[in-house]
Amino acid sequence: MAGPVEKKSPAAKVISESKSWPLKIVGNFVSRIIILPVIATMVAALSLMIYGVIETWHFVNDLFFAAHGLTRDQVLLHAIELVDLFLLATVVQVVSLGLYQLYFNQDLPLPKWLKIETLDDLKSKLVGVAITVLAVYFLGRALTWVSGPDIVYLGAAAAVVIAALTWFLSKIDHHPD
Repeated sequence: MAGPVEKKSPAAKVISESKSWPLKIVGNFVSRIIILPVIATMVAALSLMIYGVIETWHFVNDLFFAAHGLTRDQVLLHAIELVDLFLLATVVQVVSLGLYQLYFNQDLPLPKWLKIETLDDLKSKLVGVAITVLAVYFLGRALTWVSGPDIVYLGAAAAVVIAALTWFLSKIDHHPD
């Protein structure tokens, strides 16, 4: 009776198909050491989420229980900064899960949008969320902008970066197979 078939990650397949034993040793070491950035990015994501929860509590406390209330602009800015913080935590978590999938286990029970099969998939997810984080950051600043040309410079810089990242995404998503 045959046991279950073990599925190998793409990195493990390349290493096992290699003919050179030194390459196998180095490849095994590299493919196992990648667990350190996986763990580090997961800890960073968890830390950002905990920090976000603490900041949310401070925001709610200031909003409803403080002796001096927050202004409309302060409420908007704090709310958008919280969203930005949780988006950043999501980016870091996606990187951690992506690295884990690439090097260790392609069959994690994750939603379809989080399935990562290649490094280009991971880059695409990362850039997509980075664009969102940048847009949310600019939105927060634009909503509380008072006067002066500084918002134009910030908007132009954000637009240039978003355009460059969008171009980069188009090159990743349309590579020949």
